[in-house]
Amino acid sequence: MADIHREKILILDFGSQYTQLIARRVRECHVYCELHPFDMSLDEIKAFGAQGIILSGGPKSVYEEGAPAITEELFELGIPILGICYGMQLICRHFGGEVVPAGKREYGHAELAVKGVPGPLFEGFFVDGKSSVWMSHGDHVATIPDNFEVVAETGNAPVCAIQNVARKLYGVQFHPEVNHTPQGAQLVNTFVRKICGCAGQWTPGKIIEDAVARIREQVGSDQVILGLSGGVDSSVAAALIHRAIGDQLHCVFVDNGLLRLDEGDQVMATFAGNLGVKVTRVNAQQRFYSALTGVADPEQKRKIIGNLFVDIFEEESNNITDATWLAQGTIYPDVIESAGAKTGKAHNIKSHHNVGGLPDYMKLKLLEPLRELFKDEVRTVGEELGLPKQMVWRHPFPGPGLGVRVLGEVKEEYCDILRQADAIYIDELYRSGHYHKISQAFAVFLPVKSVGVMGDGRTYEYVIALRAVETKDFMTAGWYPMPYADLARISNRIINEVKGVNRVTYDISSKPPATIEWE
Repeated sequence: MADIHREKILILDFGSQYTQLIARRVRECHVYCELHPFDMSLDEIKAFGAQGIILSGGPKSVYEEGAPAITEELFELGIPILGICYGMQLICRHFGGEVVPAGKREYGHAELAVKGVPGPLFEGFFVDGKSSVWMSHGDHVATIPDNFEVVAETGNAPVCAIQNVARKLYGVQFHPEVNHTPQGAQLVNTFVRKICGCAGQWTPGKIIEDAVARIREQVGSDQVILGLSGGVDSSVAAALIHRAIGDQLHCVFVDNGLLRLDEGDQVMATFAGNLGVKVTRVNAQQRFYSALTGVADPEQKRKIIGNLFVDIFEEESNNITDATWLAQGTIYPDVIESAGAKTGKAHNIKSHHNVGGLPDYMKLKLLEPLRELFKDEVRTVGEELGLPKQMVWRHPFPGPGLGVRVLGEVKEEYCDILRQADAIYIDELYRSGHYHKISQAFAVFLPVKSVGVMGDGRTYEYVIALRAVETKDFMTAGWYPMPYADLARISNRIINEVKGVNRVTYDISSKPPATIEWE
């Protein structure tokens, strides 16, 4: 079996909001990579054994006292290095160049023009000597170091790309990792595959093969339990672990009454029916509704739902007396964000990361087969494992479910109304071809009544709000420009088919200042 971790790229993080995007672009080249903090020691860097290193952007200025820096010996390792924005400025400053405050800052689109002879990194990047890029900087390189060449410039910045081809050192002032740089993915691919010489072993099939082998080695003949939510991460984790150890896996599915229409039955049909996974279904709807009675505060609702899930899962786990492993659908962004919350910067994969919040006294070892994967990789692995495409590629669904999409107090009546409205909304998005153009879409129940007219009588019924956004990273999002005809059809169906609703609204707020979810 090929070692899919043998080829790898190291990304040193200087605090850029786009650092995770760099990693995703590298993974799209079918090459493994990891994010580590900028102050990773030289010994750790050597031990990592990267084929190439990428220095991310960051919010600081390289000439500030106490600004993030790197060990100087890094450049003596003979490893190809690509510096992005702050990373490029670090390279220049290290080798004797000058970085100064820009006369004109550049944020947003810029037109890059060739200046000099582009080296191998820029093969195919320029068209007729130009390329559209995305900038985000307030400093620029005033003079470049000896033995470096300027590759490109803009009207505001004389140095926007540099190279030392002999030493395989490259820098770009723009951000190739964002979608706003159209040829950016190609540049990253050229660096990873051609400059660093990676062949590309990181594919869904090989990821599955590697994970199955590691799960079997870790678990042996032990029993494993997993809390199955019906979401993408836990579903793919269950399918992957079942592929590895079969009936040694026991899934517990807690139906909390806060799921989408018929979702509980769909989960059981997929896993217990089609895949043959052992699943215990716990119908706990009334326990959740009772616990949420009279509670309107969003954070309090989240805590109640999370804590009750843990209690019920623990109760059911006690029935599986010989289980020694707890499996979770932890993915790589969870690991990065959890570490960053503790240290203030992104860190490497930790040996133990319990995002589920399960108590330590359960005394179970942790199994997290997806903890190296980004969400899009989890989805492709799920497809490869045979999970239904509609399950694998559906929009994100919050952990507390409809508990945060029913505003204010959660009642069974409200959830039933919302389930029906949301199902109609999603059905129409599929029918009209919008679903896969939208990053996330859902309905929200508003606990207010408005006056309406149906037939010859007046009504006094509830309001449903529809939300649809476009985003690449979920840190920012724009509202989706739904055609009026489609909105009219969706509204008409909801009002006609869902008893208790007489008004539908469409949310046209972007993030920021709004959030994607309403609570």
